[in-house]
Amino acid sequence: MTYIEGFVIAVPTANKDKFIAHARLGDAVFIDHGATRVVECWQANVSKGKTTDFFGAVDAKDDEAVVFSWIEWPSKDARQAMSGRMDQIMRTDDRFNPEKNPMPFDGARMIHGGFTPIVERGEPAPGAYVQGFIVPAPAAKRDAYRAMAEQAWDMFREYGALRVIEAWQDDVPEGRHTDFFRAVKAEPGEHVVFALMEWPSREVCDEAAAKMQADERMQPPAETDMPFDGKRMVWGGFERIVELTR
Repeated sequence: MTYIEGFVIAVPTANKDKFIAHARLGDAVFIDHGATRVVECWQANVSKGKTTDFFGAVDAKDDEAVVFSWIEWPSKDARQAMSGRMDQIMRTDDRFNPEKNPMPFDGARMIHGGFTPIVERGEPAPGAYVQGFIVPAPAAKRDAYRAMAEQAWDMFREYGALRVIEAWQDDVPEGRHTDFFRAVKAEPGEHVVFALMEWPSREVCDEAAAKMQADERMQPPAETDMPFDGKRMVWGGFERIVELTR
């Protein structure tokens, strides 16, 4: 079963080209060690929110853009196998050498974690426009969340979506400065969902969003029945800038 490693990064806008070059080198290491797909996406339609947003998730500065990224592994074991070799890889592979391939962003504010897909529909779409989400959901409502997401996929597919992954918190560390929990102001008893949806283009995605405003299926149930807090959900639209596959 696919395993997802998710990332959100604040990158100086002026360093976009440097980030792309850095990612193309570094991401290839993950492919060499078992990953099946690595995607890096640059902010395209990311708004500031009242309570939470992608900018706050990584303490982005005014001159920084948000990057939404993920690595697809064939299994958690495959991801853990590379993690166990990381010290050796960093000593022997120049692509992970900070002197020869320096990070063009503040790694201390990057948020990352491992997630287990609970809904995975559609097929990967090279070059697709991406919507990214971080969602706080009560641990006790995992099944209800999965059922809601599965039901919603039929509507999103009808409006042109190509793929969706809803991945539940599995190995998500707490950070000193930033992390996925702070990104959604997670409360005790809540887990984090890392989710993404792929569309043929931003235009199709934006047209779908406008049409869904009038779709009765988009009307939320009573607040007590919602399996997550939508007011703290983080979301935005991203254009992919790097994509590597096995």
